[in-house]
Amino acid sequence: MTTSGALPMLSGLKVIDITQFVAGPTASRVLAELGADVIKVELAPYGDRSRVQGVKPKEAPENAAPYSTYFFQHNHSKRGIALDFKNERAREILKGMISKADVLVENFSPGVMARAGLSYEELKRLNPGLVMCSISFAGQTGELSEKPGYDYIGQAYAGVTGMIGEADGSPALVTMAIGDVSTGMSAALAIVTALFHRERTGEGQHVESSLLDTYFHMHEASIPRVSKLGNEYVQRRTGSQHPDGGPTGIFRCGDGKYITLMSLAHQWPQLVQALELPELLDDPRFASASTRRKNNDQLKDILEGWLASVGPRDECLKRLEKRRIPVAPVLDLNDVIELDHLKSRKTVRTAIDPLLGEFKIPGMPVRFSGWQPPSRLAAARLGEHNADVLREYGLSDDEIADLHDKKIFVRDKALG
Repeated sequence: MTTSGALPMLSGLKVIDITQFVAGPTASRVLAELGADVIKVELAPYGDRSRVQGVKPKEAPENAAPYSTYFFQHNHSKRGIALDFKNERAREILKGMISKADVLVENFSPGVMARAGLSYEELKRLNPGLVMCSISFAGQTGELSEKPGYDYIGQAYAGVTGMIGEADGSPALVTMAIGDVSTGMSAALAIVTALFHRERTGEGQHVESSLLDTYFHMHEASIPRVSKLGNEYVQRRTGSQHPDGGPTGIFRCGDGKYITLMSLAHQWPQLVQALELPELLDDPRFASASTRRKNNDQLKDILEGWLASVGPRDECLKRLEKRRIPVAPVLDLNDVIELDHLKSRKTVRTAIDPLLGEFKIPGMPVRFSGWQPPSRLAAARLGEHNADVLREYGLSDDEIADLHDKKIFVRDKALG
């Protein structure tokens, strides 16, 4: 990996990544982007299941293993090997790699690693300084820990799904992996914190991150309210409007386009000025935040009536922004990836891949004054770095060839 300026901050850190889909790969990908040598371990014969998701090459080589934009986004900047996890020899080699690593990240169902002889208790005897991170749906303990689950299952259990949707309709989904990505980021934070602890004490440890814990942590206000008020307070679905009023929500402009507006209690006078409706200040229905909340539907009608009279969305935004009201156009992703602001900050960045061509992916969500991310990214084909990695861990070319012949380690046939 090349960078402009200083070396990546995690240079020299060795990470073994036995994860798939999104949450686990996000954690290890963040470490990789910051300079860690991440070896992604995929399970033969198919590899990470996300290889079959997303956009695939139009002209894939004959006999090529699956490869996609989805896999690239979550696994670039890593080296990749592929092995038969059920084979004892493969697990012996893997255990040897872990014994020399700083970090192990895994997202098997709880109990799988232990049954394979790779529990934290077993591994810390080989490598006392190891930081092992386990990522799962509901954690390593508790009555839900054995339950299979993905992002949307976490949404439902955490009370998120029940909050979303029209008041007279069914609950709705947030159709992006907010929980998965956030769980991965939480895991990355836990890993670097454990590494900092190791720097001071020499001790490794086992950390974990779960979808359910992460989703529950996202409730910014409702948990104390429910706890204090009990059945007196039940969160209702309110569709495009925030239940606390404001007004805060999604509103239709005169040209049929939408804006999202978020007016806090102290900004009510500013909003009234923007609307040029001074009589609202003396209207008892809107005299306080609580009364505005009770009359949220009427307030929405008034606001959308004003937006209709103004007309085009751009003009509505201009008048509201003049009074410093927090407001934004509701954009689709085709518009978002072309925003100059996001491109200039490399929040939107371009990847160029020999098979997939050129496409956009998200950039790192954080910035550092002393380091810039690499300008070119690459993702491993299935088993692409088998030989390089195995040589580093002391295996001869004959031994590596034997492992491939016996399919203990596998490699994309299209690589030659």
